[in-house]
Amino acid sequence: MATTTARPARQQQLKVKEYTYSWEGKDRNGKIIKGESRASGDAVIKTHLRRQGINVIRVKRQRVSRGKRITDEDITMFTRQLSTMLKSGVPLLLSFDIVAKGHSNPSVTKLLLDIKAEIESGSSMTQAFRKHPKYFDALYCNLLQAGEQAGILDTLLARLATYKEKMLSVKKKIKSAMFYPTAVIVAAFVITAVIMIFVIPAFKDLFSSFGADLPGPTLVVMAISDYFVHYWWLIFGVIFGGFWSFMRLWRRSEVVQIAIDRWTLKLPILGEIMRNSVLARWSRTLSTMFAAGVPLVESLESVGGASGNYIYRQATRKIQTEVATGTSLTSAMQNTNVFPNMVLQMTAIGEESGALDSMLGKVADYYEEEVDNAVEALSSLMEPVIMVVLGTLIGGLVVAMYLPIFKMGQAVG
Repeated sequence: MATTTARPARQQQLKVKEYTYSWEGKDRNGKIIKGESRASGDAVIKTHLRRQGINVIRVKRQRVSRGKRITDEDITMFTRQLSTMLKSGVPLLLSFDIVAKGHSNPSVTKLLLDIKAEIESGSSMTQAFRKHPKYFDALYCNLLQAGEQAGILDTLLARLATYKEKMLSVKKKIKSAMFYPTAVIVAAFVITAVIMIFVIPAFKDLFSSFGADLPGPTLVVMAISDYFVHYWWLIFGVIFGGFWSFMRLWRRSEVVQIAIDRWTLKLPILGEIMRNSVLARWSRTLSTMFAAGVPLVESLESVGGASGNYIYRQATRKIQTEVATGTSLTSAMQNTNVFPNMVLQMTAIGEESGALDSMLGKVADYYEEEVDNAVEALSSLMEPVIMVVLGTLIGGLVVAMYLPIFKMGQAVG
């Protein structure tokens, strides 16, 4: 008896592998139609098509090439395209077909065809999307569910696409502000290492034939060069190993993530930019969720994770608990002590006037503009600072190595 009961359980755990098939057939009017479907075999495709009254002519399994990683840009573009097609009156399943076939990334094509197959099998659109949490988070699925229930899926998808576009814009600006100085620092280190390992030893051999005392700066640079020549493997190993270990800890350790989130908000200039970007995301997410008709308490559940910072995620959980017990949103936000007065005042006005989504949208616009201005100012400030630092570093090395030559010239003169 134990064997007979265990066998079906194991069979249920086995997942049937599905493939993508392209097919061609004739409908009841004799019109040639083509399409794509996913199934475990061509016999399943033929049976499914016959039930729809399609006389199958050809079924061919497609070769699936490995695509690139699916990015936020891919999901944002798909959301915008799906919204546009639904607004134009294109049926939902046909919209998935068109977007999937038109995408250059095979990974996105496979994802969309999987979702389409789940919808065809009877799942709701929200249920189909929830099966892929790696690409569609709770916020995305909650907005889809609100759109399906209210019958305004095209409008909600357009709002969701706008939201994701704005969030991507903020992220790109933050990355661009950090990329330039990081790239220059890495380049400066590589150039310095090359000079220390290959150029300075050549000068050292030249100076050894002088038979005179060398200036102090030259001796210091030559000592550093000797260290680089003998221990270059240790220097590069520590730097790259430390960076790899840090990134690994940051991805896997919640304690490290919390510490970094706290630390970044306290940085002199970059901290203000990070705080403004978090406030922009927080306000934009809550505005989008509330405007879609999602209840406030449920909206706050998605807002904390979308903020991208531990401090504001914890604050949002506290706000959610207080709002659920009857506290106003403004009072709950004020109790966390992490929101500026302007945000609190705009939220209070929105609650009193019944236009909370509009007020929060204006708050998001304001902080997004603040991030834009701060990134531009930081970029303008960093250029001369980096030039001075590089000039001092490289120029100091050159001067230190040419001092003995100048000294010898003065002695000869």
